[in-house]
Amino acid sequence: MKALNQLKTFQRLLAEYPADVQLNKFLPGFFRQNKQMGSTDRRVASRLIYNYFRLGRAIADVPAEDRLMVAEFLCNTQTNSFIQHFKPEWAACIFFGLGEKIQMVKAVYPSFNLEQVYPFHNRLSKSIDKEEFLKSFFIQPDLFIRVRKGFEQQVKATLNKAGITFKDEGNNCLTLTNGIKLDNLFPNQHWFEVQDYSSQQTAQYFRPQRWENWWDACAASGGKTLILHEQEPDLKLVVSDKRESILANLDERFRQAGINKYQKKVLDLTQNPDFLMHNYAFDGIILDAPCTGSGTWGRTPELISQFEDHRVEFFQRLQQSIARNVVKYLKPGKPLIYITCSAFKAENEDAVDFLVNELGLQLEQMQVLKGYEHKADTMFVARLLAKPEASSTSVQPELS
Repeated sequence: MKALNQLKTFQRLLAEYPADVQLNKFLPGFFRQNKQMGSTDRRVASRLIYNYFRLGRAIADVPAEDRLMVAEFLCNTQTNSFIQHFKPEWAACIFFGLGEKIQMVKAVYPSFNLEQVYPFHNRLSKSIDKEEFLKSFFIQPDLFIRVRKGFEQQVKATLNKAGITFKDEGNNCLTLTNGIKLDNLFPNQHWFEVQDYSSQQTAQYFRPQRWENWWDACAASGGKTLILHEQEPDLKLVVSDKRESILANLDERFRQAGINKYQKKVLDLTQNPDFLMHNYAFDGIILDAPCTGSGTWGRTPELISQFEDHRVEFFQRLQQSIARNVVKYLKPGKPLIYITCSAFKAENEDAVDFLVNELGLQLEQMQVLKGYEHKADTMFVARLLAKPEASSTSVQPELS
């Protein structure tokens, strides 16, 4: 009976879910309207709807309830009452490897095609293992935190005391099982930042030097700048974003991290920012460019079904427009760190070609950060240098 009620809740969720909203925005409102649901009911309902969308666009012609059974089979490695009730023959094989389970699904649904899970696979960066990337959508990514320097022992002791298993990845990065609630466990939230493993790895490309001037051009809530500051506290920092509200969040995160000397600017970098930036020149610029986010859809699988292919070209033009307005503030011989959370070649390697061929930068190093090897997001990072022979008379003003 419980499994039948769970199925009915899933059907309601799917019927009421608006196609243009992320699940993490929709589900809290749904649960507030259905206060009779306990914590276990909410957890199961969330699992079912997320797993359903992990199928992407595979077997789209099959009824939703049947697709849910396939998703539950492929996404779980331990049996549960739901799959046991509806598909006991599959529940007995829940521990099989993903390749074996896919073959079992194909025996029942011959039209099942792994490539339809993520129909944009032909756009992937060339170094991505397509099959492994596609299979990763049936595996929930882990939760990663970056522990701030000086708080390593406190964080680990608190996790151990609470009986929470974690893995130390080095460089103050800890891996935990997704879904763990850390807010109540850590009243001192400033001890760490929740930040994906791949996102943390981009910091290896920063390499700042003491007293330099750095600009985080699309800073959002400041995650990259926080790492930059830990690498070298004696930097002059400028952060910008076109969203004033998200910069308010940045202010709070910086306050908790003890960063109180920086300049903040609200800038739409698709427009020429000379009226605010004409006398600036930087020793390093981080351009964490707006993108499709296609490397993060393992966390937001509903976006696979919502995404329209032409959006890739939209973001490609957006990135080029922003890059044109950013690189002119880079001092000769100094680095631009170009970052996306995209898995698409058009936003990654093709963007580097544009930076080199159109804007005159020199490629020093680039890498696709293959999150599917670490139960993390797939991202891209490149370090490019302004040509040494370029000249600039701009001067970075002192921070107040």
